[in-house]
Amino acid sequence: MADWDLSVTVEELGSEAPALSISVTSDLHIGGVILKLVEKTQIQRDWSDHALWWEQKQQWLLRTSWTLEKCEIHADASLVFMPQHKPLRLGLPNGATVRLRACFSGPVFRTLLGICRILNIRHPEELSLLRPLEEKKKKKERDALDEVYDLTEVPLASVSQACLYNGMPAHFADSPQTEAVYRMLSVPQPAPAPELISKQYRAASVVDKAHINSRWLDSSRSLLQQGVQENDRLWLRFKYSTFYNLEPLYDVVRLAQLYEQARWAVLLEDVDCTEEEMMLFGALQYHISKRSLSEPQTVTSNAAMDDLETALLSLEVKMDGDSNTANDMLDNMAAPELSDYLKIFRPKRLTLKGYKQYWFKFQDTGISYFKSKEESVGEPIQQIHLKGCEVAPDVNVAGQKFVIRLLIPAPEGMTEFYLRCENEEQYAHWMAACRLASTGRSLADSSFQSEIQSIRSFLAMQKTHGNSSVPAADDAINPHSLVSPRYQKKYKAKQLTQRILEAYQNVAQLSWNDALLRFLQIWQALPDFGLSYVVVRFKGSRKDEVLGIAPNRLIRIDLGVGDVVRTWRYNNMRQWNVNWDIRQVAIEFDGNVNIAFSCVTADCKIVHEFIGGYIFMSTRTKEQGDALNQELFHKLTGGHEAL
Repeated sequence: MADWDLSVTVEELGSEAPALSISVTSDLHIGGVILKLVEKTQIQRDWSDHALWWEQKQQWLLRTSWTLEKCEIHADASLVFMPQHKPLRLGLPNGATVRLRACFSGPVFRTLLGICRILNIRHPEELSLLRPLEEKKKKKERDALDEVYDLTEVPLASVSQACLYNGMPAHFADSPQTEAVYRMLSVPQPAPAPELISKQYRAASVVDKAHINSRWLDSSRSLLQQGVQENDRLWLRFKYSTFYNLEPLYDVVRLAQLYEQARWAVLLEDVDCTEEEMMLFGALQYHISKRSLSEPQTVTSNAAMDDLETALLSLEVKMDGDSNTANDMLDNMAAPELSDYLKIFRPKRLTLKGYKQYWFKFQDTGISYFKSKEESVGEPIQQIHLKGCEVAPDVNVAGQKFVIRLLIPAPEGMTEFYLRCENEEQYAHWMAACRLASTGRSLADSSFQSEIQSIRSFLAMQKTHGNSSVPAADDAINPHSLVSPRYQKKYKAKQLTQRILEAYQNVAQLSWNDALLRFLQIWQALPDFGLSYVVVRFKGSRKDEVLGIAPNRLIRIDLGVGDVVRTWRYNNMRQWNVNWDIRQVAIEFDGNVNIAFSCVTADCKIVHEFIGGYIFMSTRTKEQGDALNQELFHKLTGGHEAL
């Protein structure tokens, strides 16, 4: 075959150096091209990390056995010979910036696995990378203000297996600098100054939140394919709100960064919460900050003993479980009964009617109500099926208000009900039952009692101790650093301090890890938790609406009013398809329910990834351990890239 000249730019020769011209034939493979390039540069170095990048086609040439003809490369091609791993600056959930070497040639998902291995974060499938919001400061000023923690010298090979040394991963124990990075990663930052909170970008509407979700990178394409260059800055965030198997012993960094993301979500009002909940969040932040100063937060150096204790505890639990007799098991299988007098209110337009009291019975995954207990043997006034419904709390412990808000899917939209309980105990039982029923589980489910206990402890933390003495105000406490700007404006510092210290009495005995987990637990219980918004236009509709993507369901929201119009659960989903030509998502649910929509504020690939990602998260089991099925994730989220 005839020889022809191929022009290749070699990054190592500098930006001013001319491109090298090498003589090739169409049947020469990519590996042969690289060999000729290396010989022509006459530079003695390790070239194993280098690969060819095709500028015009925006793609990497990683299959070294393929010939130039098979790759469709001709004399007009412009190739660049560059390293596959380059420095990247990452903005962490705690606001710090870390600089490390990341893979620019593989899919972002694989790049993320390497980043999380370096940072010692388990379950990297829950995170992703997104482009930062535009900042008003000039680039020079921004770079000068950012303190960058450097991890570029950490060799990637050294973090393939997590092993501990002096209570931290071995690759962090190499020098005082890397030890400082690990402390930054594993210990929550001090409370931010009120001025810093007020300067941060806050989404004013659902549409603003939807625009933020358009910034997620495509997990199935490489960084360079998406325009990310060496030393660019990206954000590392938890994308999927399903946090699997949180273990304080092994998840020191993961817990700390997850807490930071939750804290900023609360402070910047990304999720709505009541005043009582905000004071409780403030008290927990204050407590965690105090504990961070007094408790060492590194993993104990004798990790082998910890592993042994964990294994023995697990064995003890298994042996206890095996000792149950058949009669005990049969007793436990009997579903608990739940019936009581409650008050119900169904809001309608042009009506001022209040709550009415009825006798309620919980059966399977539904509620029936009757005029009185005596009439409960006959036909009910109404049966409410809760599977697939929305359950939200409306609680004020100080005001003795215990209300459960239910949004029930109906053909014409969502039907709204309010159930009012008389006291905490009644509320804990009925709220737990409603939460289980919404996911298709009955009162016989093993998690019923633990759900009740979780609600009880949540209510207990919101109680104020009217007669007991409030602890003396700490000089170090700045209440405006612990609450969102709305409450900074509403209350003076002295009033806020009093309220936060009252709430602090309920959490003062918690350990550092328990306080972190409790903060996350309350955050996850908020009605708007885990919702990612995208502005869409449904097929057949003339107006834009909002699609809320949650860990277990999709929500159609009226953009003008903000009301939930309809909810669809993933466990009722038969299939979903994306027409990549017209950028339309079509989903089929049980009962011949079909929806289709096009995306307005984000690429439909982002919606496709969210749905596929959440379905992947639901497939994780304890038997898998930390093993990650990358192929399945790519199939569910990759779209046409996975074909």
